[in-house]
Amino acid sequence: MITIGFADGTLVIEGLGEHAELLEGLCVFDGRIQRHRAQAGNYAAILRALHGVVAYTDDAKAYEVLRLHEAAPQTLRPYQQQAIDAWLAARRQGVVVLPTGAGKSYVALRCLLATQRSTLILAPTIDLVQQWAGDLEKRLGTRIGRYGGGDKELLPVTVSTYDSAVLFMPHHGNRFGLLIADECHHLPAGVTSLAAQQCLAPFRLGLTATPERLDGLHARLTDLLGPEVHRTAITALEGNYLANYQAEIIEVPLDPDEQESYELNRKEYLAFVRASGVDFGAADGWMKFLAAAARDPRGRTAMRAYREQRRLSRSGRGKLRAVWQLLRDHAGERCIVFADDNHTAYEIGSSFVLPVLTHHTKAAERKRMLDRFRSGEFPVLATSKVLNEGVDVPEASVGIIVSGSGSVREHVQRLGRILRPSKGKVAILYEILSAGTAEAYTSERRRNHVAFGQDGNELFDESGPVDAQ
Repeated sequence: MITIGFADGTLVIEGLGEHAELLEGLCVFDGRIQRHRAQAGNYAAILRALHGVVAYTDDAKAYEVLRLHEAAPQTLRPYQQQAIDAWLAARRQGVVVLPTGAGKSYVALRCLLATQRSTLILAPTIDLVQQWAGDLEKRLGTRIGRYGGGDKELLPVTVSTYDSAVLFMPHHGNRFGLLIADECHHLPAGVTSLAAQQCLAPFRLGLTATPERLDGLHARLTDLLGPEVHRTAITALEGNYLANYQAEIIEVPLDPDEQESYELNRKEYLAFVRASGVDFGAADGWMKFLAAAARDPRGRTAMRAYREQRRLSRSGRGKLRAVWQLLRDHAGERCIVFADDNHTAYEIGSSFVLPVLTHHTKAAERKRMLDRFRSGEFPVLATSKVLNEGVDVPEASVGIIVSGSGSVREHVQRLGRILRPSKGKVAILYEILSAGTAEAYTSERRRNHVAFGQDGNELFDESGPVDAQ
């Protein structure tokens, strides 16, 4: 008799013997224990291979059948229904791609209700864990487990950060029959993928607005969660299920002293780049620059020059004046001011007496800020990267990007923060650029998406500056 068990985030298969060919490619023989072993994530494929062919005992799964009901069901939008139908037709495995604000979390809830198995929901941040758990408790009328940020409670429906799930999955990866990965573009990176590999959940749902990654690792999502089963573009929902929007670029000159300093520092930095033979057009160009700067004493001076010219282009005085004018033009509207770094965000906050939300902001203070923003007590929030992803800020209608990376994903996410619809709303995203600097190149790269009227390959940069040209 074949027996399947769960141990340390893997499946241990005993008695496979002459039937080993049935699981070729799904497991390997572990000489240490004289049994076959497989990734827990192969659980569903292994059962399909054995079912009806040979008898087996399943001692691996420990998840429950649930009896959950939604207190006040909503009418599904057509694209939401299409996404759910496609996921169900794909054996309840796969990735759903929907724009920010299109109701991905409600799609997940209806998939959870259709499956009725113990469920683990993964989210990249503590804010999103709390947001998911709070919303599910209201809709389902039951207590939701939270794991991460000091919470360590596993319940039949639990929300966890990716990082925490990696730690507990070897011990509890058999307790969930449905795995939902929010912002699932995070999942393929590094050890994070263990959160899926060590979980035996036969049913899996990935949610994201931007699955593609510049490093190509998005291809792993098929193995980790299943194939892409549905995609709706942001342009298909604009003006109906998402707010109409405009995107404008405002170029402002550096002040004369800033321009002079920018050119001197950039000249010094680029001279070192050329002398070192670094090619920023290559995938490893930035890493080679860092290595060259670490080896050569002149590299430290070049790195300081790089940082100074970048600081000047990101947060010149002209940008602050432009922000002030835009805030006056949109007085009374809910506005988010985005910066690429904490220093710039705090400088904007101190200049205009604005609340500033960064990753340093404590959870309780962050909640107070967002609550006051929703109520209108704080009409403007300044932030670095914290509000790029996932946090629900439906009242915002104006976004001002003072600085950012060249990441397409980041740019689309920032747009998504202001697209949740309301009657008569026309959202507007301003992008303030320092004229005559490398920011023009950065802007061009991050706007390579259909949302901004371009037909790029939409591969999203994950790391490293791209304004180094």
